[in-house]
This record gives sequence, C-alpha cells and structure tokens, in this order.
Amino acid sequence: MTDPTSDGSAHRIAPQIAVVGLHGHGASHVRRVLELQRSGGARLAAVVDPREPGPGHDAHDAGVPWFPTLGDLLSAPQARVDVVVLSTPIPTHLPLARAAMEAGIDVLLEKPTTASLAEHAELVAVAERTGRRCQVGFQTFGSHALPAAADLLARGEIGEVQGLGAVGTWVRTASYWRRAAWAGRRRLDGRDVVDGVVTNPLAHAVATTLRLGGATTSQDVAWVDTDLYRANPIEADDTSAVRVKDAAGRRYGFGLTLCAAERTPARVVVTGTRGELVLEYEHDRLLLRTGAVQMDKTYGRTSLLDDLLAARVDDRRPLLCDVRDTGAFMRVLEAVRTSADPTPIAPEHVEWRGDGDDRRPVVRDVEHWCSEVARTQRTFAELGAPWTR
Repeated sequence: MTDPTSDGSAHRIAPQIAVVGLHGHGASHVRRVLELQRSGGARLAAVVDPREPGPGHDAHDAGVPWFPTLGDLLSAPQARVDVVVLSTPIPTHLPLARAAMEAGIDVLLEKPTTASLAEHAELVAVAERTGRRCQVGFQTFGSHALPAAADLLARGEIGEVQGLGAVGTWVRTASYWRRAAWAGRRRLDGRDVVDGVVTNPLAHAVATTLRLGGATTSQDVAWVDTDLYRANPIEADDTSAVRVKDAAGRRYGFGLTLCAAERTPARVVVTGTRGELVLEYEHDRLLLRTGAVQMDKTYGRTSLLDDLLAARVDDRRPLLCDVRDTGAFMRVLEAVRTSADPTPIAPEHVEWRGDGDDRRPVVRDVEHWCSEVARTQRTFAELGAPWTR
C-alpha cells in the first residue's frame, strides 16, 4: 500500500494490524507487532478480547484501542485494519477468519486451521472468493531447516526414503487442561473442538512431517489410521499413534504424548536406505546420519507474520503456510474428530506426579513406544504397547 507525497514520490504506509485473543499465546503476537511498530514496519491498530487488557498488559500500556469482539472493531467508525491475527479458541477460527476476509482484511490464523475438514474447505473457498490472504500459524513452516531437509532428501543423501515419522514426548499438567472451557474437549455446546495431542500441542509435528513428505492438500492423503488414548480425565486424546499413507505411497507414523516423564524436543524422523534425517523443529536443528556423513546444523526462521506482510507487498510471493497447504493436516484432524472416543489407559500403566495444578500422569515407557511408532509407521496397538491390551 502506498501513499503519494507532494513531490510525486511514494512512501509505504505501515500496515495496520489487529490482534484478536490477548491472553495466552495472543500476548506474544501483541509483543511482536509492537516490535514491528517500533521499527516502523507495522502499527498495532487495535486489540480484541472479551476481557479488556489491564495495567501490565503490553496492549494496555501502549494505549492500544480495545474492542470486546471482532464485530465491534469491524463496525467501528474510522476503523482501518489491514491484517488480523487470530489467536482464539478452535471453534471460532472459521467464523472470525471469514468475517475478517469478507471485510477485505488479510489473516494470520493460529493452528489448527479449523475444527473440521468441512470447515477447512469453507475457509479455503472464502479465501478464494475474497482474494484475501490467509496464513496459518504452523510456525515450523517458516523454519529454514525445512527446505534444507527437503533438499537433502531430494538429493538422495539418505538413499531411498523408507518412511517418515514424528516423535513428540511432552508434559502437560492439570492446569493446562483447566486453561479454558474448551481445553481437552472433543465437542463443546454442540460444536467440534478436537483439542487433543495430535490436533493442537503437537499439531506442528504432524503438519511438518507431512509437508516434508510432499503432502499438503487433502487430496495428497490416501488414508489415516488413528489409535487414541488418554491418561488424563479429559474427553480428548493425550497419548496417540497415527498412521498415514499419502497418495504417492509414502508412509508416516506419529507417536505423540503429553504424558512423558520429561519433555524432550519434538522431532521429525525420516529413515532411508542409507541413513536417517532428523529435524528438531522447535530448535530449527537438522541432523543427518549416514555411513559417510554426520551433520548437525541449526538454521534461522522467518516469522509467519513477517512473511504475510511481505506477501502483501509482492503479490507473486506465496505464503509460507497458505490455508490451502494445510489440507493434509486437516485430513488427520478429521480422522481424529470422527474416531471413537480415546481409550482410557488403565491405572497400572500410569504414575501420577505432583499435586494440585502441577499434578500430571506419566505413562510408563511411553517414550519408547512413541519412537517405535515413528520408526515403523505402526500404531501402539499393532506394536503391542502394554496399555493397548
């Protein structure tokens, strides 16, 4: 967007950004936009949340206008917004993103994209009809390690790819499941939520692995098998195995849990006939192991908000995580959404640690079984994990 000056030249006007959802991860978006504002790269035009930010919140201290709903912002006189960042509950993703794009606003939408595959198709249709950009917040898609890994695979550094997988062994305490009414729910008030380990906290593991294997659209996925369990007293899954086969015949295995003894870096693992490639995506770290080569390299990362702003300047520039490129992940989410409720893990396989808000379950040897799922592309039940019997 440009503005002519009196001498006939032009200068670029800083895009006006609104952040919707201020508490939790949304606060980091506020800080990022304020950083851009200090450098002249953007302006935080408004914030939106049912709870008004108080003293000590960055938005309040910066004197940013507050609105209780996105509708209030869009209908406000003199309101001008170029980009909306949506960091809101999963069931709100489609209606809020649709409202923003229909108002002529580009969107950065936190993952997961939507609560169902049908909603995803509707959101893609809105983006195509309005011509607006919709970037989805899979931050790993901005990692420079991801194209580097794809290049190593294309060059045959590990030989013929035998399978791709991801291991996620994380920890979540009772307070995590109490953070919101929709936390750990499959449905709430008649609407899909799908807030489990596969679809929210470790969704990056799934989406990044699929992308590295070349599966981005829903048509790129042939089938999905789910094997879902829970140790916590929640509706959704907290310990799950997912097996995927894509349209090209590649196999994927995801071994994911929030009930590990300790948190370890989530990693994408690609096995080949001559070696192994590991991407620790949280740290943009790439490890290559073959008989002839040992590589350990850390890369940089492009912010998805920065990428969206750059694409607004150059129409030819594709988004790093366009909403259209999350269809393969949404096929996995849909399989989780339509599966039977997760199976409770029997008490003899679970050790409880901590008290109060810090209380959490540890599934015995879950790290081993998650690794086996990624390595073999087989489910917990197929592997004979003890809690599946």
